[in-house]
Amino acid sequence: MKDGDSRQATEIAVFSRLEQGLAELSLPSSQKQLEQLTELVGILGHWAGRINLTGHRDPMEMTSRLVLDAAALAASLPELSSSTSLADLGSGAGFPGLPIAILYPDLSVTLVESRLKRNHFQRAARRRLGIENVSSILGRSDEVEQTPCDIVVAQAMTQPRRAFELMAEWSHSASILALPASEAAISPKAPDGFEEMTLREYVVPGIGSARRLWIARASGK
Repeated sequence: MKDGDSRQATEIAVFSRLEQGLAELSLPSSQKQLEQLTELVGILGHWAGRINLTGHRDPMEMTSRLVLDAAALAASLPELSSSTSLADLGSGAGFPGLPIAILYPDLSVTLVESRLKRNHFQRAARRRLGIENVSSILGRSDEVEQTPCDIVVAQAMTQPRRAFELMAEWSHSASILALPASEAAISPKAPDGFEEMTLREYVVPGIGSARRLWIARASGK
């Protein structure tokens, strides 16, 4: 099989898995969004061959464990449909922020990442995919200018209690903070001005992996 044929077959397989996974999550998606998500996997694979962006190298693994994982997180946050802004702190290569921005084009998404190469990738992906609702900030979330957002997520930060403190700095009086939790995680204390923690659970389509999410809702501080 020629390289071009191989790439095309991979793209078709990625597209199909995305289409099926988003349908399982009941997340509506257009042809354009599916194409953007498919291309995101391709861009990530190209960059990952040169710099260490992710531990996943196989396109189908990237599709399930990064893109559909982000989509499943989004599906567990119905508040996204009525929100106008989201901050993804410690966003790494742009997950879950980039897929969320593609799936919610009216949502303003801010990616905050302190590592230069990952920030470069985010900017390159934004330009390549034409995702105008994304902005990428280079720096630590507690050292850059903080813009209050409706929803704040953080997938790969510090210990839960400290993570919530950092996330709260990006919040306003009606914000929601969402932090992934391990199965053995003990509920952290909610930051000042937030209600008691609640726990949500969801499953990533295709791989069946269960995920947990701590939610802290601002109490009108």
